[in-house]
Amino acid sequence: MASLRKWLLTGLLVIVPGVITVWVLNWIIGTLDQTLLILPQHWQPDEVLGYHIPGFGVVLTLAILLIVGGIASNFVGRKLVSWGDALVSRIPVVRSIYSSVKQVSDTLFSESGNAFRTAVMVQWPQPGMWTIGFVTGAPSGELAQHLHGGLDSAEGAFVSVYVPTTPNPTGGYLVMVRKSDCVELNMSVDAALKYIVSMGVVAAPDAPTGSK
Repeated sequence: MASLRKWLLTGLLVIVPGVITVWVLNWIIGTLDQTLLILPQHWQPDEVLGYHIPGFGVVLTLAILLIVGGIASNFVGRKLVSWGDALVSRIPVVRSIYSSVKQVSDTLFSESGNAFRTAVMVQWPQPGMWTIGFVTGAPSGELAQHLHGGLDSAEGAFVSVYVPTTPNPTGGYLVMVRKSDCVELNMSVDAALKYIVSMGVVAAPDAPTGSK
C-alpha cells in the first residue's frame, strides 16, 4: 500500500502540472480566437480554409495590438487617444469605470510605471507574522496627510504594499506601512510570485553574496 500511495502521488506530481498548463493554454487560445468574429464572414479562416485551426485569434490579437500601439505612438495617434479619453470622461458611470481601469493599466504596463517592481517582507496580519508583499508606490494626497509622519519625514515615510493571497495572487490586500518596517528582498518579483503561488513549496532563491 505504501508503494501504491507513493506511485499515485508521483503520478499526480507529473501529470497535474501538464494538464493544468494545457487547460490554461486552451482557455487562452479559445478566448483569443473569439477576436476572429470581428472579421467579415467571408474573411474568417474557417470559411477560407474550410476547417478550424486553433490559434488564428492569437495572431490576429497580436497584429491588432502592434497596429494600435504603432498608431498610438506617433503624434496623431496620441491626439486621437487624448480625444477619445476626453469623450469617455464625459459619459456618466462609464467614465468612473474607464478612469479606474486606465489608471491601473497605465501603472502595470507603462514602461515608467513602478508597480510590482520590489518584493518586500512585512509583518502581516499581525506583529510577529511575516509575509511577502510588493511595493506599488507611496500614499499621496489626503492619505499621506493622515498617516503619522507622512511623506515629509524620512523615518516616518510610508509605502503602499500589495499583499497577495496564496495560491491565487490576483486577490489580496493593499496596506500602507512604514518604509522602515519593510524588509526589501533581493529576489525578483517573478521568484517571489512563484514562492507565493506554490504556498512556500518552491524554495526561495538564496540572496546574492554580499547583499544585506
